[in-house]
Amino acid sequence: MTDPAMTGGELLYTEGLTKHFRIGSALSRQTLHAVDDVSISIGERQIVALAGESGSGKSTMARLLAKLYKPTSGEIYLEGRPLSAIRSRRDVLRYRGEVPMVFQDPFASINPVFRVSHGIMRCLKLHRPELSGAERQHEAERVFEAVGLTPAAEVLQRFPHELSGGQRQRVGFAQALALRPKLILADEPVSMLDVSIRIGLLNLMAQLRDEQGVSILYITHDIASARYVADRLIIMYAARIAEQGPTEELLVSPRHPYTQLLLSAVPDPREPMTVGAETDRGEPPRVIDPEPGCRFRWRCPLAIDECEQVTPELSELAPDHDAACHVARRGTEVRAFG
Repeated sequence: MTDPAMTGGELLYTEGLTKHFRIGSALSRQTLHAVDDVSISIGERQIVALAGESGSGKSTMARLLAKLYKPTSGEIYLEGRPLSAIRSRRDVLRYRGEVPMVFQDPFASINPVFRVSHGIMRCLKLHRPELSGAERQHEAERVFEAVGLTPAAEVLQRFPHELSGGQRQRVGFAQALALRPKLILADEPVSMLDVSIRIGLLNLMAQLRDEQGVSILYITHDIASARYVADRLIIMYAARIAEQGPTEELLVSPRHPYTQLLLSAVPDPREPMTVGAETDRGEPPRVIDPEPGCRFRWRCPLAIDECEQVTPELSELAPDHDAACHVARRGTEVRAFG
């Protein structure tokens, strides 16, 4: 795992990033808070895992960073440049080449009608038009070799249905790598794969970081895989950041009750199989026209009066370790679950 101190600096960061969706009929308009006031940073040559349960806002964050959604408010910066200044089609294409996305379903980025080479050749022709046909072929073979699809020339001529799920996902990483990216947005890239081949994809992400110098935002609901591959971990709950920090520090000393809840739900192979009631405690998060206060308070056994009235802000509770929790900020030892 890369030492954050060895990274070259801040690559991408957000300030107060927010995305709301209007839902309902004309007579009963409501607002879905998908992402609320999120500020994160990703360093160069770094893997950052963004974890949380379904509906927490992880995938919306990825689509905001990919410039597929327009923020309601806030800003995204790549190497200090604000994305709001990117307006022309050429600049948008350049940005999407620098920050490509690998989707959960590999079929979302591979046309099943054509050979595998079709997609990557189109990517190269669109994003790197200076390459000749022979150079595109050479580059396609190079990135296929880099992600472990060998022999590359043979794999390029296969149809998607002739590849395994793991191989198809590697094709997605190859297509992203061919664009010479600075940051890859990997949205649940291993969740649809068998457990036996997930480790290969996680090792591939670490390899791309170490050998190609690419940063990765790894979006997942699996804390175990985040611990295996990520340098930093960001925990989202109900559209907001609950906790963030170096992976080992955060998982060894979690300061937010929600992080503790996630860790308590990870099965321990040494314990007998039981059905825990703690993970089902309380109500689901409220993200449609939410009221002020902590959005985790209905599930938190440590909730105090302040949690009902004031939305907690991220505070540094240890070096480079932030949490949005009124109880933890008071210096009280947080032991809610597990």
